[in-house]
Amino acid sequence: MSKINYIPDMAEWEKDFEFYYEMKVRFSETDMFGHLNNTVPFTYFEMARIEFFKYKGFMQEWVKPTNETIPVVADLQCDFLQQVFFDENLKVYVKANSIGKSSVDIHYMGKKEDGTICFTGRGAMVQMSKRVGKGVPWTEDQRKLLKDHEKIKA
Repeated sequence: MSKINYIPDMAEWEKDFEFYYEMKVRFSETDMFGHLNNTVPFTYFEMARIEFFKYKGFMQEWVKPTNETIPVVADLQCDFLQQVFFDENLKVYVKANSIGKSSVDIHYMGKKEDGTICFTGRGAMVQMSKRVGKGVPWTEDQRKLLKDHEKIKA
């Protein structure tokens, strides 16, 4: 496995994950070679990220029509470590790796049923004002929620 720039030590990095979302690879998510299409992990990241933010209590506020802020993905990347095939069960883990003023660096890890890591990812998400389109700083309560049960670099 080659070095991934956002993972200094794979074993240590892997230990920090707690939250995961389970999914099964659908036939429509595979390509002509029979393995998971390279665009699909980004959809898995989105699904797992939304569930993570529901679990943390953020989504319930963000989706209210009267709420002034929305989450926006600023960048997203995926590193593929193993092939994944139709009908495999995966767990996509999510953690808040570091918190900025109005952003959070989210890390992802896809694992097969046997515990093998098949892909990893990271991305920056910004809490943004719907009105002015600029970042809105996290409140102390939000920062606590992001850090709760997480080993995090603030």
